[in-house]
Parts: sequence; C-alpha cells; structure tokens
Amino acid sequence: MTEETSRKYVDLDIWPVREAVQAMYDGQVDAVAAVQSALDDVAKAAEAAALRLGDKGRLVYVGAGTSGRLAVLDGSELGPTFGWSFDRLVFCMAGGTEALMKSAEGAEDSTEDGRNAIQDVDIYPDDVVFCVAASGHTPFTLGALKEAKARGAMTIGIANNVGTPILTEADYPVLVETGSEIIAGSTRMKAGTAQKAVLNMLSTTIMTCLGRVYNGFMVDMIISNTKLEARAVNMVSEIATCSADAARAALMETDNDIKAAILVCFGASVTDSETILKQAGGNLRQALSDMQGYVSS
Repeated sequence: MTEETSRKYVDLDIWPVREAVQAMYDGQVDAVAAVQSALDDVAKAAEAAALRLGDKGRLVYVGAGTSGRLAVLDGSELGPTFGWSFDRLVFCMAGGTEALMKSAEGAEDSTEDGRNAIQDVDIYPDDVVFCVAASGHTPFTLGALKEAKARGAMTIGIANNVGTPILTEADYPVLVETGSEIIAGSTRMKAGTAQKAVLNMLSTTIMTCLGRVYNGFMVDMIISNTKLEARAVNMVSEIATCSADAARAALMETDNDIKAAILVCFGASVTDSETILKQAGGNLRQALSDMQGYVSS
C-alpha cells in the first residue's frame, strides 16, 4: 500500500498550494490516528523489552532510508533524556552513518549486509532489536532481524504494510497501516510519522518501566546545559518539596545526580543516597519507600 498511487491525489501538482498543504496535513493526522490500533502491541513489546534488557542489555536500532534515520533519532535521544548509556545503544543503518545525511538507497538491498551488521556488533540474548521498515520487506532490515533472532535477541518489527516479512518474523510485530501516500512511495510522510510515534512510545515506555521516570519527570536526565540545570533544580525542588537553593546545593553535592539529590533533600547523606538507590535498582519510588527505615537504622 505504501507504494501505491492514490487516485485522489494524481493531479496534486496542479492543486492550489493551500489545498495541497491541507491534504498533507490531513495525511499526517490520519497517520497518527492509525497508531491507535497498534497500542496493545506497543504495550506488550515495551513491557517485554524492559524485562529482557535488565541491567546490561542493549537497545539496537535497525533500518534503512527514512526508517533508519527515524530509528537513529529515537535512540540518540535516550541518553540526554533518560541517562541511557551510549554503551547500551547500537545503530545498524544501511549504508552506515554517512547514510544519515546523504541518501544511500541501494544499501538497503543486501540481506547479507544486514546479517553482517548484527554479527559485527555481537548481538546477544539480553539485547532488544528494533527493526523498522515502512514496506515491511527491506532486505537489509530483514537480514538483520533474522540474524538477531537466531542469536536469541528479542526482536520488535515495525512496518506499515500487513502480512509482510518484518512483521511475520519479529517476536513482537507492530503494524501501523497508513495506506498509500499522497505522493506515491514517499514514506517520509504518513508512514514516517507513524513510525516516529511508535518508536517514541516504545522507548519512552521502556524507560518508564525501567524506573527512569518518576511522577512525570525524567529523573535520569543528563544535565548538560543551563536549561537542563534549571529543569533539574525544578524537579528536585518539586519532588522533595524544598527550596530551589536547597535543590541546587543537593545537586552540587551529588555531582548532578537528580535521584540522589532528591534523597539528600529528604535527609539522606550523599553516601546513603547512593547505597539506597543501588539497593532499589535505581528506582526512585522504591528508594523513597526504603529510605526512612535505612536512615533511621
């Protein structure tokens, strides 16, 4: 369907510009609406992925063209947003990193290259592999998926066409039927929008299940600029119900560890906060529950 021509838009190039823009907007709205039917599959995949990853598994993003670029975009934002270690991220992009900025469309045609990409990064059973392909057929992505599965990794397939190999081969298939594009085959539009929404939901849910979100705050955020420093102070102040000055001082004491700073504001020493968090597996909610008894003892 993503390659088919829509008769509705065959003369799009001679439409009044405002009408063409409206049609494109409507397509974007339809793309997001199409994600609704995939929510159960997204939830199942995210929950299973969080369990599989544990404290050492890696998130692996595989794709070609637009799908690959969207996958890399999603993964690259997990570090600053959720403190996800770069050592636990792998990107397998058809055509390599150069294809992020300069199209290398022919690179997607080799199943063997996909297999080799997975072999080169030594995928193992604790890893979770996102395989994204609008068509659901992309040879590079399919080769990578099959190799990852053979090595025991968990595979999540995201595609926009029903019954395609990416979906039938994946442990957790996520189908978002966006139909034909306004410009035939231009999957950077409707299909791409839906893929980005699914990737955002999957990774954010995984991070939430892993305890990297508390009360709607990104409490594992990396503080790397003035804006994020102010955001961190606000987080600590609001969660610990303390002044901004106290929050700022606690962040300095804990070397900008937001979770530890919160515990310090609740009365723990820096050393105790680190111990409590470690025992709680980094989960702030559990750490706060454990803290009173630990400190009093």
